[in-house]
This record gives sequence, C-alpha cells and structure tokens, in this order.
Amino acid sequence: MSTIPVMIPWLGEEEAEAAAEAVRSGWVAQGPRVAAFERAFAEHLGVPHAVAVSSCTTALHLALLGAGVGPGDEVVVPSLSFIATANAVTYVGATPVFADVDPATGNLTPDTIAPLLTDRTRAVIAVDQGGVPVDLDAVRELAAPRGIAVVEDAACAAGSAYRGRPAGAGADIAAFSFHPRKLLTTGEGGMVTCQDGELAARLRRLREHGMSVSAADRHAGAGGAAVLETYDEIGFNHRMTDVQAAIGLVQLGKLPAMVARRRELAARYRELLGEELAGRLVAEPAYGTSNFQSLWLLLPEDAPERGEVLGSLAADGVSARRGIMAAHLEAPYKGAVRVPLPATELITSRTVILPLFHSLTEEQQERVAGALKSALTPKARSRAPHSL
Repeated sequence: MSTIPVMIPWLGEEEAEAAAEAVRSGWVAQGPRVAAFERAFAEHLGVPHAVAVSSCTTALHLALLGAGVGPGDEVVVPSLSFIATANAVTYVGATPVFADVDPATGNLTPDTIAPLLTDRTRAVIAVDQGGVPVDLDAVRELAAPRGIAVVEDAACAAGSAYRGRPAGAGADIAAFSFHPRKLLTTGEGGMVTCQDGELAARLRRLREHGMSVSAADRHAGAGGAAVLETYDEIGFNHRMTDVQAAIGLVQLGKLPAMVARRRELAARYRELLGEELAGRLVAEPAYGTSNFQSLWLLLPEDAPERGEVLGSLAADGVSARRGIMAAHLEAPYKGAVRVPLPATELITSRTVILPLFHSLTEEQQERVAGALKSALTPKARSRAPHSL
C-alpha cells in the first residue's frame, strides 16, 4: 500500500519547459524573467511593487530593514509560526517578543498583541498562519497610532483573500514564500511587496549586495557603454534566479485552480470526518477565505497522545505532520516568553496536519479520513508506536 504524502507540489511539463527555456537562453541568474515575475505578481496582488528574493526568510529580513527595525528594538511576533519569523527579527539585531494567538485561526489579534507593547516596540509581524488571513486592519488600528510598523508574513497566503482582496494586498509591506510546501512554488524563493516606490528601490539594492545598478541593468548598458555601480550601504545576496522565476510565472497562472481545488478538498474533508471532527478543523474567519495551504485538526480531549495518533496514521499509510511549531519552545528562544501562551501551546501540541495537495484523489482522501477515525479510537493505542 502506497503512503499518502502530506504534500506534493503541482508541477508539470509547463514548468519544466519554462525552466529549460531559461537555461537555453544563457541567462540563469537574476534577470528579465525575475523582472517579469515581479510585474506579474504585483499585478495579481494589485500592489504597485514586488521584489523577488531567495526565500520568505530573506523577504522578512529585508522587510524589517525597510521598516527601520534594528538593534535595541522589539518586534511582536507569534510564537506559533515557523521559526524563520522570529529569526528574521534577530537578523536585524532586534528582539522577538512572543504573543499568543486566536485558538480558532492560529493568528495574532489586537488582544494578544496589546499586553506586549512597550516604548521599544518598533514592529509587529502578523502571520497568515497556514493560509488563514490575519485581521490586518484590526492589527494596524492598534499599531498605527503608536507609530508601530506592521509587516504581514504572508508566507502561506498566496491565493487567500482578506476583505475581498488578495491577502497581502493591503499591507504596507508583506513577505511571501514559494517553498515547495506552499501552493505556488519556485523550489525556493520569496517576494516582498510594498506600496512605496522608494522603499522598493532600496529593497532591490539590498537584495543585490547594495549595488546602485543591478547586474542586469549593467549588462543592458546602452551602446555597450560601461555602467559603473556604487555600494552605498551593506547589502546581501538575497537574489532569485531566472530559472526560479520562469517556474513562478507558470505557477502564478495556475494559482486560481490550485486554490479552488484546495478549498474543494477541505470541504470534502469536513464531510468525510463528520460533524464532531469537522468542528475541530482550523476555522476560516468571517472577514476572509483561506487557500488551505495547511489543514490542521485539534485532537479531541479523549484522543490518544499525538505521537500515537501519528504512528497509527503512518501504519495505515498516511503521512500526517505535527501541528505548527512554537518558536518559544525551541532552544534559541526558550525562556524568552513574557506572558502565558496557552492557545499556542495547545495548537502546537495537540494538532495534526492532514494530507492536502492538488492531485489528492477521492480514494486517498477517504483513506485519510478512515485512518484518522481509526487512530482516534481506543484500539489504536495498542498498535501505534509512541514516537515516530
């Protein structure tokens, strides 16, 4: 019996041909395809500027620099997020301050942020967890009067919607991921979007070692005249390649179909699992819709321990995953909490992420639902290993 994976990217011949065409062109580093991907992504989102980078982590790094965050500053972040969210804060010399989340959506709220604000708070990173859009307007309403920047970590949210617009579209600055676990993938890669042209120009310089003139522009110098760059501040190598961007352009065209399929599969899971378990799946907020990049379920109170549940699923050929990590429980950030984080610790310890990908079949989905129900019964305790 084949194992059902938790995720498979939706890639095909179109992406392979686009990548091959980039290779055949002789221009494989950051160049014309990156510029085209930036324009297409900005148009899709409805924002004036998009800057392609090597990952969402580097996107967050540049976003924080663009927001003026630095040593001595504090940045409120959810602990319930991939550790890169907190790490990006440390990269700029600031301190991540961990806030709790709404137990239904896994996202920050003004109520979880407010107790942590101090005169050192320079920014909030609001994550669209698992593709569930954060209530950005509510967070900004709290932050703006205090002069606190809000960076939207939309790593998982390409294709999600917030108040009728694409998630990230209303942010002053937002960061996206194109990792293979995301709907839209370039293998690795990310994007920073923003409203301000001067900021976008600076981010483009910073991603390329601080060069005043990009390598692509130097090579396109009129009449072969030498174009000399200067380096006015310390920058980084955060560039995307044209091979990645070529794949991204194809993927962007497929994004609406990806989202529609994910939403269809999520709705079918709710039917297959029954009312009680369906009510324990991550909730969509009234103000937006999710792309269901991840679909997690909070285990019932009387269920076996999560390790047993995951072991039972694995024995039945289902590759599920633990819930979203909590950064404050990992070695680099242990002891860094200032307030209790009960919702975070519940979600990270008592949820499982179910297989969800474009090519998931009805038969596979039925197998997952059946295996999960079996894993939650007392008989599963005797046959499931205690750890994976």
